[in-house]
Amino acid sequence: MSTSAQASWRIFRGDGVARPATMPPAPPWRRFSPGGRTAGPLPYLVAPEHADIVNAALHLRRPLLVTGPAGTGKSSLARAVAHELILGELLRWPVNSRSSVQEALYQYDAIGRLRETTLSRDRGEAEPSIGTFIRLGPLGTALAPHGTPRALLVDEMDKGDVDLPNDLLTVFEEGVFDIPELARLPEEMADVEVLTADHRGSVTVHQGRVECTEFPVVVITSNGERDFPPAFLRRCIRLDLPMPDEERLRAIVAAHLGPEILPEVDDLLQAFLRRRAPGELATDQLLNAVFLRTNGVDLDADGLLDAVLHQLTGMV
Repeated sequence: MSTSAQASWRIFRGDGVARPATMPPAPPWRRFSPGGRTAGPLPYLVAPEHADIVNAALHLRRPLLVTGPAGTGKSSLARAVAHELILGELLRWPVNSRSSVQEALYQYDAIGRLRETTLSRDRGEAEPSIGTFIRLGPLGTALAPHGTPRALLVDEMDKGDVDLPNDLLTVFEEGVFDIPELARLPEEMADVEVLTADHRGSVTVHQGRVECTEFPVVVITSNGERDFPPAFLRRCIRLDLPMPDEERLRAIVAAHLGPEILPEVDDLLQAFLRRRAPGELATDQLLNAVFLRTNGVDLDADGLLDAVLHQLTGMV
């Protein structure tokens, strides 16, 4: 790389001199807009045999449990299904050790309601509707009645509490749940408008019960960090995504950055394959390296390729 080319790609130079930043175009997968990611979903390639498993889950109205090493596209699969089937914005429930089914169904701001009710009484105004203080969570929004089913990503289920899969059994089997705060209301308040998780509207809840008319498209991801109970597995269709082979990696690079770049990045692809072991490198790391190369970055510089293709496991 020439000296001028090196200077053009080095936005930060580490010399303590303040300069106006001119940011270059971002990679397609790192572009955002006020409403989220930019329009035009990223391409997602899946083998026909894996697409068949997705279709089996769709036909059976069962959750799809997707397992596989990091970087195999488990979460991206949910976005691809939502896009291809035109199911609207993907609902996302990122699971952690504190996650509960109740919070994924709905949240009730009792303190906020008490405060606003008191203020309204003091001003001689009508009390705000209880629905103003209830918002359905991602799971609750997915189960609410819609013209077409919603798509829900339950991300990294194995990071949740050990009882979380069992807590989901009834909800997944029945497709219904109750909001006790609404069920206790008098008959004349049987229908209440509550907010949804996507912040784009509301749904009507009758007598405190939310019941789906079409079971949502549910994609559950797992990194295989622990086993799930048989009762939970029985209610899921399982898809194990393998690491993509060389042919599929070439197809992924071509789909994201254009087939014309493949000849000039073959050495990066071979370096990726040599370094890769299950769980140690992810496909998007290869895309990162290819993007930098095609934008004139010298990846042979000291430590740069190692920084981009760093191992995902065994690091302190």
